[in-house]
Amino acid sequence: MEFNLLGRFEMVADDGRSYLLTRSKISQLLGVLLAHNGETVSTGTLIAEIWGEKVPRSALTTLQTYVYHARKMFTSMGIDSNLLITRPCGYTIQAAPDAIDLNRFELHVQQARKALEDARPDRALEFVEQAFRLWRGPMLAGMMTGAVLDAAITYLDELRFSATELHIEAGQRLGRHQELVPQLRMLVAQNPLNESLHAQLIKALHKCGRRAEALQSYRRLWQVLDTELGVEPAPELQRLQHELLDLGAARRGARRGGTPVSPQ
Repeated sequence: MEFNLLGRFEMVADDGRSYLLTRSKISQLLGVLLAHNGETVSTGTLIAEIWGEKVPRSALTTLQTYVYHARKMFTSMGIDSNLLITRPCGYTIQAAPDAIDLNRFELHVQQARKALEDARPDRALEFVEQAFRLWRGPMLAGMMTGAVLDAAITYLDELRFSATELHIEAGQRLGRHQELVPQLRMLVAQNPLNESLHAQLIKALHKCGRRAEALQSYRRLWQVLDTELGVEPAPELQRLQHELLDLGAARRGARRGGTPVSPQ
């Protein structure tokens, strides 16, 4: 059995049959429990997710009814209803970690980070690409969500962005600078205040021999930061700019002296 939350909420039975869950309150209940697989989620947390600030007097009884129907749905799909466990203060789903796509996504990101630490950018790239293949769209796309699931979605979006940064770092280490430039330009446009992405774009352009474009990218960043925040780029980026300017000056001096300068 598989539970897929990275996209439309989908459950895939062992026989391959796929079930898309609707916007019902039962879907919210299961979404919270699966996002916290193996943990006891309190009834208060589940009630807050499903009803927000407009909690009816019958919330606890209605929540118990949703649990009952969730178990019935599991049985109809050939899933052991005992997967959903009642605890003294809440409920737990005890699914195998690899049965939930977001758990597999987290694992692949961890593996990619470890591979980079071990100086294995090729393996890091493989793990990140495996992680990205799990995404079928925004987490729990098309489903009503409350504060609890919104927090889980925010966390997964941040983790996905971290995976993107790992992908870029691995590509840089493998010398795939030219391939990374279009992706980095798009990411910089989407995240204009993210200095780390700007630094990666400037480095990639420099490694491709496009020093003028690299300096132009730095100037754009400087303008954005000055206009939006009234600050200058971080010291690391300023040092990178100076290195590019010094390199240009050295090349001009070498040409005047008649000494050829090999491209970097």
